Amino acid sequence: MNIDPTKVRNIGISAHIDAGKTTLTERILFYTQRIHAIHDVKGKDGVGATMDFMELEKERGITITSAATYCEWNGHEINIIDTPGHVDFTIEVERALRVLDGAVLVLCSVGGVQSQSITVDRQMSRYKVPCIAFINKCDRSGANPLRVIDQLREKLNHNAVAMQLPIGLESDFRGVVDLVSMKAMYFDGRSGEQIRLEEIPQELQTEAQTRREILIDAASMFSDELMEAALNETVTADVLINAIMSGTLARGLTPVFVGSAYKNKGVQPLLDAVTQYLPQPMDVENFALDMENEEVEQKLETDSSKPLVALAFKLEDGRYGQLTYIRVYQGIISKGDTIVNSRTGQKIRTGRVVHMHADQMEEIPSITAGYIGALFGVDCASGDTFTSPKIRYSMTSMHIPEPVISLAIDPVDNKSQEKMSKALSRFTKEDPTFRAYVDHETGDTIISGMGELHLEIYVERMRREYDANVTTGMPQVAYRETVTRRAEFNYTHRKQTGGSGQYGRVAGYMEPVEDEFIFESKVVGGSIPTEFISSCEKVFKKCMEKGQLLGFPVTGVKFVINDGASHAVDSSDMAFRAASRGAFLEGYKTARPVMQEPIMKVTVETPTEFQGTVMGSLNQRRGMILGAQDEGTISVIEAEVPLAEMFDYSTILRSGTQGKAQSTMEFSTYRQVPKNVADELIKKAAEKKKR
Repeated sequence: MNIDPTKVRNIGISAHIDAGKTTLTERILFYTQRIHAIHDVKGKDGVGATMDFMELEKERGITITSAATYCEWNGHEINIIDTPGHVDFTIEVERALRVLDGAVLVLCSVGGVQSQSITVDRQMSRYKVPCIAFINKCDRSGANPLRVIDQLREKLNHNAVAMQLPIGLESDFRGVVDLVSMKAMYFDGRSGEQIRLEEIPQELQTEAQTRREILIDAASMFSDELMEAALNETVTADVLINAIMSGTLARGLTPVFVGSAYKNKGVQPLLDAVTQYLPQPMDVENFALDMENEEVEQKLETDSSKPLVALAFKLEDGRYGQLTYIRVYQGIISKGDTIVNSRTGQKIRTGRVVHMHADQMEEIPSITAGYIGALFGVDCASGDTFTSPKIRYSMTSMHIPEPVISLAIDPVDNKSQEKMSKALSRFTKEDPTFRAYVDHETGDTIISGMGELHLEIYVERMRREYDANVTTGMPQVAYRETVTRRAEFNYTHRKQTGGSGQYGRVAGYMEPVEDEFIFESKVVGGSIPTEFISSCEKVFKKCMEKGQLLGFPVTGVKFVINDGASHAVDSSDMAFRAASRGAFLEGYKTARPVMQEPIMKVTVETPTEFQGTVMGSLNQRRGMILGAQDEGTISVIEAEVPLAEMFDYSTILRSGTQGKAQSTMEFSTYRQVPKNVADELIKKAAEKKKR
């Protein structure tokens, strides 16, 4: 590990499913001599790509968990995190982007900007991560990189500029024209490792010149030096590169590169671009909250001599105990150091300090500021901050989406019960979007997650990694309840039968709001003593955990208490808690409660001849078609469909389109359940209770 932070790049590779992230990472590792043979996803040799090291990943040909590695290119150390494309594993992308300085957004030259590309772009914006784009699969039939650049502008609002032009396309894709050096690049040798530079082919001269002028125009907005050079027609490569870097770091420019990772073309120029245009750790401003000084923001510096501040962004329970992936923002963490977990205040002595290469570990003496590494045998939770004993800072946590689907799981025997508990304990610690709890009414163990695939993978991992034999019930949608009109309450709790009694009256109203929960006290004149008002708020919040229709959580309610009564002797905290509970039940009945269901944004890519069939199948599932775009031979249909109607949809879609269509879905919003559907759900729940 070299310890010059200016030569470090921490990058993530993110994209829609099947855009070629893992294949691209495999080529990067090969060209940087981290690996000595290329293996493909679902490879014929049975080995599989380096970064997809889990058996399930190799079998299914998908990335399930983000994997970290590092390599060297032109004297720079590049730390890479390869992230999944499926929206079910969105937390893996979320936590990777939380700690990375830059990213490569991979796009398919045929599919273009797809639904998950939009989600990933939103996550990059959330953490202000600068990115460069790589349009992959230029060798595929229907490839059109220039159309994808237009989509980057229209759909993602990126100021996207071409850095390269393809030489030929589809089966004729031979190389790229570099618009900075104005040279044609060809990739020779068995695996494209030899780069041959030549003059630009005659038929591309005019277009290359036009595109270069567009590039200079866009970049000159970020550099006075380039603007002056452009006016004098003396633009040099160095001046242009510096201007593009300034634009990229400011997230005002997205340089776009083209190639085909599978055909070993265009990967080395992308590596050059990572070192030239993406930020070094010092270019990114990071802040922590000072827990001992009213959470004042403190700017962190990429300086190893300062006190330590590091973030644990991912946990993994391996054969030898817990592996904690950390990003060091300030200071240094070495073997044998004493560090403090700022959440718990617990002092920890560090054991092994390692550098990760997929599932392999390489022991190192320390991790310095600006680097990503891992610690062994440290007990903590995902998102914890580690500091030196002399300070107590905390990094802001990452955004964690709420689960939308649940499943009941049941162990076959007592042995499996024990193993299942161990597995659930580990999985819920590793993945914040995966939850597990016991339903007290039915006694079932319920697991919740981001989608069918998400839960299916965890159930399969229980069987394989823990030998826990479990059966699964029907998936359960995470419904919610809410109120639709203002309702008043005035409830008196009275229990006075000799001795000290209980007395409390709570009056006010509840009404629907956009926020999840709002509590307001308008009590004047001490009709409810001040010390009991916080108890009223806590009870209202507690009551919202379980609605009265089907027992689902209640959301979007504002409670206002404006009157009440107390007794000098008989009023107590317990009395006002009971009065608040009664007030909630009284008001809720008359506030016209309704059920809400999760609505998913569904994107289906299908050959044009099946467009009518697909639209019909979505309409049958209470779907609302948002739009359909014809992109040559492929039609992209976007719709909003209730999650309850989407179970087993992928199987139906495949059978209706001869296996040629594919769909993705992600959570969009909550909407009211139609009355006939709600009545049916209530009827089923009543029957189940009776049984």
